[in-house]
Amino acid sequence: MEHSIREVARASGTTSRTLRHYEAVGVLPPTWVGAGGVRYYDDAALVRLQEALVLRRLGLPLGEIREVLDGEQDRLAALAHHLNALRQEQQRLTRMAGSVERTLAALQEGRPLVAEEMFDGFDHTQYKDEVEERWGKDAYASGDAWWRGMSDDERKAWGERAARLGADWTAAAQAGVAPDSPEAQDLARRHAEWLASIPGTPGHGTGEPDPEYLRNLGDMYVADPRFAANYGGEQGARFVRDALRAYLAR
Repeated sequence: MEHSIREVARASGTTSRTLRHYEAVGVLPPTWVGAGGVRYYDDAALVRLQEALVLRRLGLPLGEIREVLDGEQDRLAALAHHLNALRQEQQRLTRMAGSVERTLAALQEGRPLVAEEMFDGFDHTQYKDEVEERWGKDAYASGDAWWRGMSDDERKAWGERAARLGADWTAAAQAGVAPDSPEAQDLARRHAEWLASIPGTPGHGTGEPDPEYLRNLGDMYVADPRFAANYGGEQGARFVRDALRAYLAR
């Protein structure tokens, strides 16, 4: 069967504009182009799109996705590999969510926090290549050295701060707070100060992260489910992004 670009966009949860961009960068050529320039896709193209979306969710840039898809010899083996990667990421996110839930419960009930339990699923080294690609090797090296150099108490305090911030963002989003409201803008200020406290962050040491970095990070919270999970899902991530944009526009 063949499907129009509009049908494929609706079924995959993307947009026609995104599919045309994927075509332009070589990730997803249409099967054929009909009258008026309408793109059509066959089943093989749909499988390729599914793979592309999976790899995108796993953090690969489009250039690498194109190389992976073009270099595959065994599509079934590739799909099995991607499925395994997704399941591993699902397990990690489940562990991370459990860690945040335990921290939140402990804070609400006044119980002591256990550092070893707070960071289950938070292995930052798995993002080494991604961080270096996006922000440079110095950014990763500085952040890694900072994290490893902290004492257990310092890691605990940092984890408490991060957990409270994430919980406050989630609560505000669920309450329907406007992104440009004083409450949301106070959260945005706290978020900016929290980021600026991390060595390797553009703007570290100035009290405010680099505006372009902060804007792009907000977009990434929405685009990447690994980060959106920290704010209650995509809806919460959109609230964070919009509040950060309003903060930068002030």
